[in-house]
Amino acid sequence: MHETTLVIGANGQIGTELVTELRNIYGSDYVVACDIRRPDYDTKNAGPFEFVNVLDKENLKAIFQKYKPSAIYLLAAILSATGEQNPKLAWDLNMNGLLNVLDFALDFNVKKVYWPSSIAVFGPNSPKEHTSQYCVMDPNTVYGISKLAGERWCEYYFNKHGLDVRSIRYPGLISWKAAPGGGTTDYAIHIFHDALKKASYNSFLNAETRLPMMYMDDAIRGTIELMEAPVEKLSIRSSYNFTGMDFTPEELAIEIRKHIPDFKLNYSAHDPRQAIADSWPKSIDDSFAQRDWNWKPEFDMARMTEEMLRHLRK
Repeated sequence: MHETTLVIGANGQIGTELVTELRNIYGSDYVVACDIRRPDYDTKNAGPFEFVNVLDKENLKAIFQKYKPSAIYLLAAILSATGEQNPKLAWDLNMNGLLNVLDFALDFNVKKVYWPSSIAVFGPNSPKEHTSQYCVMDPNTVYGISKLAGERWCEYYFNKHGLDVRSIRYPGLISWKAAPGGGTTDYAIHIFHDALKKASYNSFLNAETRLPMMYMDDAIRGTIELMEAPVEKLSIRSSYNFTGMDFTPEELAIEIRKHIPDFKLNYSAHDPRQAIADSWPKSIDDSFAQRDWNWKPEFDMARMTEEMLRHLRK
């Protein structure tokens, strides 16, 4: 009997690519894409799709009953910049959505649950350079607060109920396939689109803003590697620090100019996302991920820039 995987929040920036990759590995029929919105034609026709609202317990329970999944990836969330516009909604979705899924995972004997955290769990008093796995965490966005609380819940369900929950603190994710989801690091996606369209970009972050980043191919691969790692190897049940590269808007512009020599980068003053970025780490120490499940990124800034421009040109 084949085991079924549910991906909830399948239409998002991560979900779109994760569903495709999981279907490549496990077979299209055994990976169910779930979202509150209808997916694009490709995702819908490549395998089963279900409408799911993580805040609607009856709807969620029906999906668990129908598929009896062995693994769940819960990606439904409201991100940093968007969350600040509606903090109570962001808290409700990010927190109660997680608790609903954890409870049904117990009720239906789900083997593994994946839930993403973020560098947004760190705050103004967290160390900025090589931010360690364990340090001061004082997030000041509702997204960061909900992610930090979610990490505590994941570890609690593991310790209290033996539920195998696994998690990664994603840095900024850069991809060409899906539209960005309203995060503070999304400038690093928009910049490529504008570079090709008009050879200029107006950055909402200032020139010196260094942030941890990762190319989506690495993020998807790392996520699946964590989910496939032997349970006895894992020492972190809150969420693993995880990184690929770090750079500033200015450094990225220099790299883009190797491909588009007349590219211009401008800066806009006083964007609320600057304050969010300033509270986050500049670089991440992910030695636990390296040690526990041999994490190693394949993309640096140069290779990522080349890939982004090549794919977007098509």
